[in-house]
Amino acid sequence: MQWSFEWEDQFLLFLQEQVRRPWLDQVMGGITRLGDGGILAIFTCLLLLRIPSLRQTGKLAALSLVMDFALVNVLLKNLVGRVRPYAYGAVEGLLPIARLPVDTSFPSGHTGASFAVASVLFLCFPKRVGVPAMALAALIGFSRLYVGVHYPTDVLAGMTVGIATGCLAVWLGRRREKSPGQEA
Repeated sequence: MQWSFEWEDQFLLFLQEQVRRPWLDQVMGGITRLGDGGILAIFTCLLLLRIPSLRQTGKLAALSLVMDFALVNVLLKNLVGRVRPYAYGAVEGLLPIARLPVDTSFPSGHTGASFAVASVLFLCFPKRVGVPAMALAALIGFSRLYVGVHYPTDVLAGMTVGIATGCLAVWLGRRREKSPGQEA
């Protein structure tokens, strides 16, 4: 499916023509690679699971990440089938500057995975941890626009799904803790 809002096309071209700089291309390329294959999100979950005092938060982050993956990569990407902005001349003149993904565009998997874990950190840890986690997730989402592989609504949808799964995982975890006769 090939569709976009005109403002999205214009925004991507604005980034390409007015914001991109060689040094920033390197920075944004590095930031976008943090989300490749959910590597940073998975690493964060594994790290939390290895530390006994943080294991419960690790379980919630992993649950959020699994739910996000199911919704974004299994359900929505296949259901919507939106082509990438650089494919088939969807945004004429757009030149991506990252590895070209082969899956569909909507929603952004990098953004969803990043926010799925970051939102759990935001809800479970002090703000000195949660706020930078959310800021990094936002940077990963923005990097997907900067490098030209997603539309803004792809990133917004990924962010929304990621935050929703994070909130749901934490809610389920807290509900389970309050249930009588349940192990934590």
